[in-house]
Amino acid sequence: MDFDFRIVAVLAPLAIAASWAGFNIFRAALQQVQNFMNKD
Repeated sequence: MDFDFRIVAVLAPLAIAASWAGFNIFRAALQQVQNFMNKD
């Protein structure tokens, strides 16, 4: 079974970028929710 590592070379940076973007979006959304909850 021959595996093509070019697929990994292309997908790995995309996966890292997507997870980093998702993490930042989640963190910003969480901060928005906390700000909303702390408002009187």
